[in-house]
Amino acid sequence: AALNHFKSSLGFSLTNAQSRVISEIENDIQSHSPMMRLVQGDVGSGKTVVAASALIHAAKAGFQAVFMAPTELLAEQHAINLEKWLTPLGINTTLLTGKLTEKQKRERIKQIASGEISVIIGTHALFQESVSYHALNLVVIDEQHRFGVEQRLMLQKKAPEGFTPHQLMMTATPIPRTLAMT
Repeated sequence: AALNHFKSSLGFSLTNAQSRVISEIENDIQSHSPMMRLVQGDVGSGKTVVAASALIHAAKAGFQAVFMAPTELLAEQHAINLEKWLTPLGINTTLLTGKLTEKQKRERIKQIASGEISVIIGTHALFQESVSYHALNLVVIDEQHRFGVEQRLMLQKKAPEGFTPHQLMMTATPIPRTLAMT
């Protein structure tokens, strides 16, 4: 229901490819194996809409999801769009970057740890030691080529013990190593 509401609120129709990938991701997330998926598309091709669908699915199932971007500016842009799309669905979002004041960081980290926030958008701040997640289930990484394998692993380790979160990596320019991993 939430996903249909999201799609109808976009103001445009999804392409067949977007609809197919959203459906495949939904099936992946419902399976018992952790998803490792790469979404490749040109700038402006709608990768963020596909990612938002996955975020909605995770949040509505009672889990948390993170959306990591390589720069604060990109994280802020994603946060604006995701908040606009997800808030009407009753999904709480927040932005976590190095730019925040210490007080803002402390408050948001507390809300994340308590599970009050379902979707967390940010930069490298997402995997800092001080950040712990209540129920991390999905990791979305934009421009995955801008992050090292170690950084991606640090974020994975933030999931509950014994659980590997689903991963959705997005890029306009995939690197061979990532292609080999998916």
